[in-house]
Amino acid sequence: MEDKNQDIEINEFMIEGRNAVTEAFRSGKVIDKVYILDGCQDGAINTIKREAKKRNAMVKYVTRQRLDQMSETGKHQGVMAVAAAYSYAQVEDMLALAKQKGEPPFLILLDNIEDPHNLGAVIRTANLAGAHGVIIPKNRAVGLTATVARTSAGALNYTPVAKVTNLVRTIGELKEKGLWFVCADMDGTPMYDLDLKGPIGLVIGSEGEGVGRLVKENCDLAASIPMKGDIDSLNASVAAGVLSYEIVRQRLGK
Repeated sequence: MEDKNQDIEINEFMIEGRNAVTEAFRSGKVIDKVYILDGCQDGAINTIKREAKKRNAMVKYVTRQRLDQMSETGKHQGVMAVAAAYSYAQVEDMLALAKQKGEPPFLILLDNIEDPHNLGAVIRTANLAGAHGVIIPKNRAVGLTATVARTSAGALNYTPVAKVTNLVRTIGELKEKGLWFVCADMDGTPMYDLDLKGPIGLVIGSEGEGVGRLVKENCDLAASIPMKGDIDSLNASVAAGVLSYEIVRQRLGK
């Protein structure tokens, strides 16, 4: 899907120039995002857009000024790409991992999480809580950047992360495989009053927007975290940690 969002993260995995970006795709390198000069429609750019669509990479249209700001070489030729620091897994890999461990699947799905520090922290929590993988959407989400890798404190080496085109469709497919879904929602049922055992998908949204309406409507339950303070929301990665460990507690029968 093409996006005109101006949000840009600069990191050491930036690839500059038409030939370099094209060759990165064709070599099989995992590309998270492609930044293209707004209005550019020539043959080389159209080839890059086709490669991006084929490989599920997000395309963002930006101004020349923004490209110039990102560029280290000054030779971006109207296109730059961000390579993922790690390769993505498949959702099937996570289910296979659960089966291999003899455990009911436990997956964490993230909606609207665009902060790499939050994603890295969730991956770290997922590993420690025994989740079998983390699922992120293609759009409106940060990918596996170097910052995510660092923040995960090594967990990215052990916890698979899958990127999907449509979270709602993925939830539907996983329901057919026996999983049910609970989303974090401040207006939901207190988490201590819910049965969170069995094959489960935990859905976490951003601190500001929460879980999107369509995603929430496709979840089976909504869980709230009891809060006693003066503010009304938790950081997304903290919420993921609290709910993950309630799932752990219930699985241990405590």
